[in-house]
Amino acid sequence: MRDVLQAITGWYDSGERFALGTVVHTSRSAPRGPGAAMAVSAAGEVVGSVSGGCVEGAVYEAAQLAVDSGEPALEKYGVSDDEAFAVGLTCGGTIHVFVEPVDRTTFPQFGEVVASIERSAPVAVATVVDGRGRLGAHLALWPDRASGSLGDERLDHAVTEDARAMLAQAQTGTRHYGLHGERRHDEVSVFVQCYTPAPRMLVFGAIDFASAVARIGVFLGYHVTVCDARPVFATRRRFPEAHEVVCEWPHRYLARTTVDERTVICVLTHDPKFDIPLLQVALGTPAAYIGVMGSRRTHSDRIDRLREQGVTDDELRRLASPIGLDIGSHTPEETAISIAAEIIQSRAGGTGERLSRIDGPIHRGSARPTALLADLRE
Repeated sequence: MRDVLQAITGWYDSGERFALGTVVHTSRSAPRGPGAAMAVSAAGEVVGSVSGGCVEGAVYEAAQLAVDSGEPALEKYGVSDDEAFAVGLTCGGTIHVFVEPVDRTTFPQFGEVVASIERSAPVAVATVVDGRGRLGAHLALWPDRASGSLGDERLDHAVTEDARAMLAQAQTGTRHYGLHGERRHDEVSVFVQCYTPAPRMLVFGAIDFASAVARIGVFLGYHVTVCDARPVFATRRRFPEAHEVVCEWPHRYLARTTVDERTVICVLTHDPKFDIPLLQVALGTPAAYIGVMGSRRTHSDRIDRLREQGVTDDELRRLASPIGLDIGSHTPEETAISIAAEIIQSRAGGTGERLSRIDGPIHRGSARPTALLADLRE
């Protein structure tokens, strides 16, 4: 819903009813994952996408019906359906899209949810999307409070527990319950969509390559910070796209800032007086990715210096160095794409090979954290 938030907030604030179609379940080679959203206004304006173009026409028709009737519906599109080719989903996957009318009556918690998303506060929305429950009922959940109901107090309690655990892990998906919250039953399907603060990208070294990496990091949805100890280079004017520009010794900044399992660290300084103390701190964090720029000679020297400082081989295997995938990049922009590709691969577990040369599904489903790709570098 983040992709369509600005448009639908205006519709909601004006009192207009609109329809929101959300992917709640996928299988096989579905083009977009759970949480992808498309909205249609009462006037027929469309924002967002649920399939990258495959079934948008069919969802548009379902959305218009939801606006007119005020009734939600769960729609299924897949290659096994008679109408699959008619609606365009020919990739072999199946998607379930929940289409619901949204206004101040059907979703009174919407304004609070939007406010939380806009200030990067964690919030989850649980919606009954199928089964014998109250279809379209919403329960908005924060770490310390809740608003709304799914129609049964015990169901609310069970979903609250599960949704808060999912929120802590930044997970989105469908859970199944009995009518009164029994976890081993499947009379009611509840889609839980979690909105957590954007993951962080920390870029060290205020060079031209850093500018390109910051731009692509913002494009990918990261909260980007550029850090360098040199005030003449670490300026907002040189990095207008970054969310933050910090002038401080890199290792000192990293030691005092928040790093979690979704954080990616890009070290582009390739200067030992910055790199070595910075990497010692970085390797003590749970960061998902630690990439370091430099030639193979620089990498070899860097590894020797880190070993002298007591860094273990297991820790060194976390380093993606030299940084990026081999795509033949030369310019800062091409190098940024190479780095972004490696970050995505390390998160989602791709092979890095051309899709035309491998078999199996194109879309791998939900991303999963992985160790750094040291094994691919050997």
